[in-house]
Amino acid sequence: MIDLARFIRDVPDFPKKGILFKDITPLLKDPEAFARSIDTLARRHRDDRIDAVAAVESRGFIFGGALAVRLGAGFVPIRKPGKLPHHTISETYSLEYGTDSIEIHRDAVKHGDRVLIVDDLLATGGTAGAAASLIARMGAKVVGASFLVELTFLAGRAKLAEIPVFSIISYE
Repeated sequence: MIDLARFIRDVPDFPKKGILFKDITPLLKDPEAFARSIDTLARRHRDDRIDAVAAVESRGFIFGGALAVRLGAGFVPIRKPGKLPHHTISETYSLEYGTDSIEIHRDAVKHGDRVLIVDDLLATGGTAGAAASLIARMGAKVVGASFLVELTFLAGRAKLAEIPVFSIISYE
């Protein structure tokens, strides 16, 4: 078994002083490590009858797109405001230093769809929680949220309390 954590690089003081950034690009560069991460996520969700994989820009797209193909599901991009070309709905969420928003096409999922949220990293849970809220507002069911990396000390799972959460790599 390949140790995927060894492909995560720590970058101190990025994007600002005091932050220890978990850089996934070494994992993406290694074909075996990248494939293993997608395989691990796919195994976790192969029996969940996923209709769509929703991923938040931008690194979430890398995992979400590959996973959607592997699961035989559609791919739904969730983006920052003004980036999607058709009619959207938006959700605003809190950050430690203010607020941010994400959007989804109004027709991206339909009532009753089973949707998996995927992103590269779970930190405070604000973005994933907002994504879950968007999907629920459209009448779809969020059946899980999966991440390559989870920073457990930031308690992001708390914002996803009703949603099963899976992470491949956890940092405490």
